[in-house]
Amino acid sequence: FCYFIRLCLEKILLQCTPQSRTLSGADAINALRPFYFAVHPDFFGQHPKEREVNENSLKRLNGYLENLQKPGFRSFKPIQLTFYVRERNSSNVQESFNASGFRAVSFTLHTRDLLSTVLDILNSCSLSTEHIQSLNVNSQPLKEAKSTVNRPIKWDKTYYSFTGLRDPEEELEQAQRVETTLMSWLDDNEASAVKKLKKSLPLRKELERLKFELSHQLQLSDIRWQRSWGIAHRCSQLHSLGRLVQQRPEVLKNVKGRTVIFTDRSGMSAAGHIMLGTMDVHHHWTKIFERLPNYYKLQKRLLFLEDRISQLLGGIQVIYIEELQPLLTIEEYYKTLDSFYNKLRDSRLLFHPHSLRGLQMILESDRYAPSLHEFGHFTIPTICDPATLQWFIFAKAQEARENLKRKEEMMITERELMDTSAEKFSLDRLYKEPSVSSAQMINCCKRLLEESLPYLQGMHLCISHFYCVLQDGDLCIPWNWK
Repeated sequence: FCYFIRLCLEKILLQCTPQSRTLSGADAINALRPFYFAVHPDFFGQHPKEREVNENSLKRLNGYLENLQKPGFRSFKPIQLTFYVRERNSSNVQESFNASGFRAVSFTLHTRDLLSTVLDILNSCSLSTEHIQSLNVNSQPLKEAKSTVNRPIKWDKTYYSFTGLRDPEEELEQAQRVETTLMSWLDDNEASAVKKLKKSLPLRKELERLKFELSHQLQLSDIRWQRSWGIAHRCSQLHSLGRLVQQRPEVLKNVKGRTVIFTDRSGMSAAGHIMLGTMDVHHHWTKIFERLPNYYKLQKRLLFLEDRISQLLGGIQVIYIEELQPLLTIEEYYKTLDSFYNKLRDSRLLFHPHSLRGLQMILESDRYAPSLHEFGHFTIPTICDPATLQWFIFAKAQEARENLKRKEEMMITERELMDTSAEKFSLDRLYKEPSVSSAQMINCCKRLLEESLPYLQGMHLCISHFYCVLQDGDLCIPWNWK
């Protein structure tokens, strides 16, 4: 009888609390608009690392929000997310500023309903929550709602022992106390990954077929994607390109030997690749292909500029690294080179001819001081003072040569360890995200090879900075897994 009374009281109390007034998915999206605006990857185009972190965190956040909206959803695991935010606001959450001046915000989500989750996200990023009052999802003032929305019904521990129900406080404490390990995470997610992978296999075969046929038909060097879109999305993009080939074959006569990249905008990249914007229609793509002869002329002028800069800087080679630099159009990159060349030409720097041959440098417009990358190339700001530039290159030249040599050795070691790991665990594919360095990948593979991981047989494994099962069944694990 007491048990029955307790259950009735619990039901009545739950109906009286703000949690019973659930927030719809559409309302949640509207409420989170300030947050999405602050962290949207498209606003970080000049900062590939921050953009990638926000993209990955948004994927995990969307999965968490989707689970909260599933009927009868009970079990959940707190997840920690990190976002780079454009504006600086006072906050009590863990945050730090990177070299680009963005604020890194880290917070943990552990709530069971949409409203409290939305409030947690906005408050964690120091964003206003006043606009949520207009959504009419809670009759109480927002300040009061914030204080009560997460209020649990606290039962004596004997209640949970008697009923067999889970104690939410104990679950949260245990989740926060126990650190996620590779084995425990694989135990929990292997079945889900296998299911998604099997479902994606027909689409993966279709993708490979389409890619091979288009590459062969157009004599392309490669077809790539800037972002980690799903397999279905990629197939759709290749079908669109295939239809254009059938409808306007004459406009694709100048693509031989080139690389096509599906990305956010159309044009030619600084590296000389043909960019097809995924939001553009065939009319825009057709214009890009028709402009290719002009793009090729501009590319020749760009190469000439790079050669002139190299001569002024003692033979140092000017390069463009897609993985480390923003995806610039060839017009944007040409303007950057031209501005930098004019500054060097007027400064009359004294570099001995060919004294820096074998060294490399990249140009960036959002930095203020030169630096030397661990891979051996110089990162030079376009606004760098010529005298400072000359002193820095002279001071770091020997270290740069040593880093370049170490890079070659490291890349060989990385490739060997990846091949060995893929073979040992019978992986169908092993790859890493661009933000994972060779040193981190080597460390990860060495530690993996010491383990026995039968779960990985036939899987697609991505080395990243977080745990995640992608929509097509790829397993993402952090390089520094425990």
